[in-house]
Amino acid sequence: MNTLHSLHPGSSILLMAGFCLILLVSCKKEDSPDTVDCTGLTPTYTSDIKTILDASCAKSGCHDATSMANNYNLSTYATAKPVSQNNRFLGAIQHKSGFNAMPQDAQKLSQDKIDLLTCWVQNGSPE
Repeated sequence: MNTLHSLHPGSSILLMAGFCLILLVSCKKEDSPDTVDCTGLTPTYTSDIKTILDASCAKSGCHDATSMANNYNLSTYATAKPVSQNNRFLGAIQHKSGFNAMPQDAQKLSQDKIDLLTCWVQNGSPE
C-alpha cells in the first residue's frame, strides 16, 4: 500500500511544501568578503603585500611555487595578482563563513594585515 495515496488529498501537498521549505532554508550562501575604508591606504605588492604573503601564505607546503595548494601560487606578483581577484582570497583571509579560513593551521592574520590585503585588492592589486 502506498502511504501517500492513503493520506488526505491535501496532506501530500502540505508534505511536499514542507519538504521544499526545508530545502530552501538549508541552502546557504557564502558571505561576501568585507570591504574596508582605504582612504590614505595604497598598499602595493612590492612594498607591503609580498612580506605578508611570504610569511603567512607562500610557504613550503602551502601556496609557494612548489606546493601550490589548490593550484594557488602566491610567491610572485604575476601569480598572486590573479588569485587576489577571486573572492575566495579575501573570504579566506577574513575568515568569512563559507570559505576555508587561511592561513590554515595558524592564527588569523592581524586586522592591520587583513586591512592592507583588502585595500590592495580593492585598489586593483597594484605591483
